[in-house]
Amino acid sequence: MLPSLEMLRDILRTAAREELLPLFADVRRHIKHDGSVVTEADVAMQRRLEADLARHWPEYDFLGEEMSGHEHEQLTAASGRGLWCVDPLDGTSNYAAGIPFFAVSLALVIDERPELGLVYDPVRDECFMARRGDGARLNDVALGAQEPVLPQELRRCIACVDFKRLNAPLAARLGAQPPYGSQRNFGASSLEWCWLADGRFHLYLHGGQKLWDYAAGCLIMAEAGGRAATAEGEEIFHHGLAPRSVVAAATPVLFSAWKSWIDCHWGADHV
Repeated sequence: MLPSLEMLRDILRTAAREELLPLFADVRRHIKHDGSVVTEADVAMQRRLEADLARHWPEYDFLGEEMSGHEHEQLTAASGRGLWCVDPLDGTSNYAAGIPFFAVSLALVIDERPELGLVYDPVRDECFMARRGDGARLNDVALGAQEPVLPQELRRCIACVDFKRLNAPLAARLGAQPPYGSQRNFGASSLEWCWLADGRFHLYLHGGQKLWDYAAGCLIMAEAGGRAATAEGEEIFHHGLAPRSVVAAATPVLFSAWKSWIDCHWGADHV
């Protein structure tokens, strides 16, 4: 029997309210070896979730973004046990700067695929969650792509594009001759997956996400009816540490057009 989504939501909500919100925009930041930002809130939230999850479900291992690279390798190489995959604070730069777009991401990976996914936004008190094969929800409301309501053509779409991780020719072409109507970049991958699932934007492009960036979000988006693949045409989820590119859309129709446009202009090796 898998853990209850409702119980997991309550754990995330309580932890985020006690560990993240009190320090929002008033926290010390540090630079990690890879150039990314980490704060005391990242570390405190990870410790809190590791303890809370172990207390209720000791049978599962725990992988958190703020663990060492050696620990990441050990945990992703292990087999036979379920694995919590956690980003305790996705959007740390936003959080430290006082920008209200950050989230906690939690996935339960069993047999090298995500079975449960939750992404909690404590600012808006929005919890996106999904169980494989059982659909996705935002709090208690079912998510599902409304194709008659969403745009049917790329030129009418809002796209979320992370330009920082694209190569220069691709980024320049998208900036100069975009196929979509307008573009955004929010800075928290797990929450971007969920906003795509909810139709708040329609297309998504990212040059490289880590396991904890996409593990929960890609399940939520898929269960809401969206489609995604890497730029090379592979499934997004991979039980490993190598970054994965993302090409995604809120509906299969938009995904087909978006992926074809990218392939036609540059090919997958340009992402």
